[in-house]
Amino acid sequence: MNDPRAELRLALQRNPGDAIAWIVLAEHELDAGDAAAGASAAQRALTLRPGHPEALARLGRAQWMLGRREDAVASLREAARNAPDHPGIAVWLGHALEDAGEAEAASQAYARAHALAPDEPQLAAYLLAWRRKLCDWRDLDSLSRQVRDAVAAGRAAVEPFAFLSEDADAAEQLRCARLRAAEIARAVRPLPAAAARADDGAPVRAGFLSNGFGAHPTGLLTVALFEALKSQPGLELHLFALNGDDGGPVRQRLRAAAHALHDVSQRPHAQVAAAIRGAGIEVLFDLRGWGGGGVPEALALRPAPVQVNWLAYPGTSGAPWIDYVLADRYALPDGMAPHYSEAVAWLPRCFQPSDTARAIPPPPSRAACGLPDTGTVFACFNNSYKLNPRSMGRALAVLREVPDSVLWLLSGPGEADARLRAFAQAQGVAPQRLVFMPKQPHADYLARLQQADLFLDTEPYNAHTTASDALWAGCPVLTHPGATFAARVAGSLNHHLGLTSMNVDDDAAFIARAIALGSDRAALTALRAELAQRRSDSGLFDMAGFALDFAAAVATMAQRHRRQLPPAPFELAAR
Repeated sequence: MNDPRAELRLALQRNPGDAIAWIVLAEHELDAGDAAAGASAAQRALTLRPGHPEALARLGRAQWMLGRREDAVASLREAARNAPDHPGIAVWLGHALEDAGEAEAASQAYARAHALAPDEPQLAAYLLAWRRKLCDWRDLDSLSRQVRDAVAAGRAAVEPFAFLSEDADAAEQLRCARLRAAEIARAVRPLPAAAARADDGAPVRAGFLSNGFGAHPTGLLTVALFEALKSQPGLELHLFALNGDDGGPVRQRLRAAAHALHDVSQRPHAQVAAAIRGAGIEVLFDLRGWGGGGVPEALALRPAPVQVNWLAYPGTSGAPWIDYVLADRYALPDGMAPHYSEAVAWLPRCFQPSDTARAIPPPPSRAACGLPDTGTVFACFNNSYKLNPRSMGRALAVLREVPDSVLWLLSGPGEADARLRAFAQAQGVAPQRLVFMPKQPHADYLARLQQADLFLDTEPYNAHTTASDALWAGCPVLTHPGATFAARVAGSLNHHLGLTSMNVDDDAAFIARAIALGSDRAALTALRAELAQRRSDSGLFDMAGFALDFAAAVATMAQRHRRQLPPAPFELAAR
């Protein structure tokens, strides 16, 4: 596969006044992850054709990739003014407005794009995902049906991460992921295969690729595990950070735990892959998957001989360049495995680690949290896109039956909070019974969690890191495990904690259990005492034990490769 950029550069040497060729070059540079080169090519086009909307759009995309949010918005707004009927430009303006914090304006941009091309499912998917974040549930069912039908028909490579919020089963999620992976696979040529190492007991170089190595859920979940893995013989840890150094304590701990922390932020995809290959990584864990900020294009280049989907993306990658998914049998039971493109590696414990070195500061007063002095505090600190009509309706049904109770939520973007209060009022619940917490530094957030009596989970996308945080802070989590990985993570945490009574069978049982606990202070106190005990003795928060199991899983994957055997499912025995 020839690199079109090389051919375009040669053509532009012969004819540097070709503005359209500069625009096309900018597009290819951006697709390769080289934002600086893309910006340079777009600017060359603009010197030849000032105000050209396609050139402005590429410049805006480049500025967005470089983190220059205000510049990106300005460029894309100018592009949209110059080409008001261009749906693609409207979409990119929406992306830039999202990151600039202009949430409602982003929604308008996505709605404009969809109005210009209403039959295009990719545009419907962008509008649907952002409306979910804003708790703007207009046309939710029709937009969701349009997207799901397009995936079923193979007509749209929509973002798999956003698709996790739809009421789709594991087979649909696999189809969605495969469509997106195929789109990337067509555009890259993998590196030559790395030679298999001799099966001589040499240490395994394990790599971890993430944009969350810092004050981010991924960093918070993994740091204590990496610290425990440092003492494991036969394993050498390399972290590849797609995010720059935030200077915080988590980043410092991660650096100290690893053999090396490689900063690959803002690098083109090929350079990210080259850094991984150059470090001699044998088993590479993708800690981003289809979530935003990842680089599936770099992974598609096959920089490591064994590549693993773990932790950050709760579903199948659908990607031919990912060999294994690391899971547990509750989150990913046997019946779901046929809908995974990867071989499943089952741990004998919950797949999700946690930072057990975190101290929990004393809680602030209820008044300081904006909570009433008395009454049960139900909480749900999941991101706003998980708060769909079903989950909110379920929580409001509980409030109606537990006098003086409140629902404590994480404040959402734009007018999300106001929309949720209006929804509550329409459901017969006084809007002031919804209390919103602005995002807090992690320690302050953990301190506030201690004022929550019971966490009410969402579906089909559960609490994941948030559920772990709640349990660590002593707040029980009530969940209805569903039929996909994303819908079973909170259930897996409860299962491995030994609190299976908090995993209920349906919405009616969910509502009944929440009402019973919210109305019986003694029962709630006893449950919290049981949680405190099981937190200490269940093994869920045992990172030394997790490190042993994790190292064994890595060794199994590496050994199969060294023996030139293909990836295959395996399950580790409990210790």
